[in-house]
Amino acid sequence: MRLLLDTHALIWWISDNSALSATAYDAIGDADSQVYVSAASAWEIATKHRLGKLPVTDLLAADLSRAIADEGFTELAISVRDGQAAGKLPGPLRDPFDRMLIAQAFGESLTLVSNERLFDRYGISRLW
Repeated sequence: MRLLLDTHALIWWISDNSALSATAYDAIGDADSQVYVSAASAWEIATKHRLGKLPVTDLLAADLSRAIADEGFTELAISVRDGQAAGKLPGPLRDPFDRMLIAQAFGESLTLVSNERLFDRYGISRLW
């Protein structure tokens, strides 16, 4: 399975937080899964950590690339095509990070691991 982690799923996986669903936990941990982390999540973590709005460790905020590599995940860059797709998404979704994750999940045919039911309106595959 090809998975794209929403930022909260990534943080909960790394911190071994029980808020991560058993289904998500099993899929991420499956040796056959390819797990991607978007540059949008790095941007979101750094921004919210700087603003004091995200309870993550300083180490995670400072070196997310290392944490991603340590988990065996793959970094997913943001392309101009992704930016255009995210900007064109319809509806009331205001969070730019969520818009980018949806655009990337759709454009790369990835299953988005997220507890956000609103994402289902965008025709992507979501796992939780």
